[in-house]
Amino acid sequence: MDDPQIRLEMRAEKEISMRSWLMGTAVGTALGLTAIGVTSIAWSANGTSSDREEIYQQLDLFAEILARVDSEYVIDVDETDAMKSAINGMLASLDPHSSYLAADDYEAMQVQTSGEYGGLGIEVVSDDGYVKIISPIDDSPASRADLRAGDLISAINGVSIVGLPLNDAIKDMRGEVGTDIVITVIRAEAEEPFDVTLTREIIRPKSVDHEVIEEDIGYVRLSTFNERTTELLNESLSALKKEIGNKPAGLILDLRNNPGGLLDQAVSVSSMFLDSGEVVSTRGRDPRDIERYNADRGERFPEVPIIVLVNGGSASAAEIVAGALQDKNRAKVLGMTSFGKGSVQTVIPLSAQRGALRLTTARYYTPSGRSIQSTGIEPDYEVSQRVITEEDLEAMRRFSEADLPNALDNDSGAERREVHMPDDMPPEDYEGDDYQLDRAVERLRSITLTSLEEPNAG
Repeated sequence: MDDPQIRLEMRAEKEISMRSWLMGTAVGTALGLTAIGVTSIAWSANGTSSDREEIYQQLDLFAEILARVDSEYVIDVDETDAMKSAINGMLASLDPHSSYLAADDYEAMQVQTSGEYGGLGIEVVSDDGYVKIISPIDDSPASRADLRAGDLISAINGVSIVGLPLNDAIKDMRGEVGTDIVITVIRAEAEEPFDVTLTREIIRPKSVDHEVIEEDIGYVRLSTFNERTTELLNESLSALKKEIGNKPAGLILDLRNNPGGLLDQAVSVSSMFLDSGEVVSTRGRDPRDIERYNADRGERFPEVPIIVLVNGGSASAAEIVAGALQDKNRAKVLGMTSFGKGSVQTVIPLSAQRGALRLTTARYYTPSGRSIQSTGIEPDYEVSQRVITEEDLEAMRRFSEADLPNALDNDSGAERREVHMPDDMPPEDYEGDDYQLDRAVERLRSITLTSLEEPNAG
């Protein structure tokens, strides 16, 4: 086995074998032999023969590189892990939200959207090799530890996760309930990274909560959009009706730090406050591929003024709801510009229990036809929860969909508003707990449904 000629022959044989396997897979895909029964793939059906030849050459190059790594790298390489990393690398080059889900990750995702799962309670995305927190979930280990939107996680239990595929990092953060995990956090306003110890627990996000404010104003908090959100919202609105009556002085819908979730839930939640008309539309790769989602009849609390609270942690489905109510002049939006995730991901199961592909397949548009991809929902009343400093402005510039690597652009050419000092911030003598909520109550006290159509100054 030490004969150099024998080693060269074995290596060449392995390279040929691996190239043949990859090329065979590529040909099978080109012929439409895929898990979801698609009869053709875009590059094979629509591409020219020269396009296909170039792809075959790239696959041949990949096979050669993988064979070289397998035979000559300084230590043994797990080819399965290497292939998985290659797949994730390809998908990450498309946009921040497309990814490959291994079988166990796919199962965990299904559990999460059902409304109960194990973990820390944070919604995250990949950002230039780091794991960035979009928002912590209410009453979770993350929220109780004061983890914040925009924080970067660089290490878990002292081991760097920089550059690790997002799904692998998420898997590392999960574990047996009751066990501790130490994460290293990078925060823009902190001078040095710092460690936070969290105890894993079953996350049962109560996606909807409510209370009565000052006897006649209803307050509803939506923390996420899972399979139970509409059902729980209906229960909360019924409870408010019983406590206040048929016509409260106003209703506040709190979508702050809501990272989004299921599209159908965003549509059905919007239907609670609209009597008809379009809630959202989605457009895919083909401009003719348009789907429109309309509100069902059955508006709750008609003619009651509504204010929707949003901030930089409000994303995706939360932005659909805020945008729909804003466009339909059913509500005014108060807070800070939202995150700006205006794309739709489809989860495509793969064959032979090999997991699933989470792929961005469409952009969504508010009823007026605007895309909020990268730009976010701009509030009618810009109100900051806290006093913003010049240092804060620099941090805010790095926290939005537009700042994520390979983020889709806004196809209408719209750009996110430049970060600036908010119009309304807490005064020095403010002693309350929630300035944005207090300002929402003040607005509801000073306006009627008719005057909602024009923002008040100040």
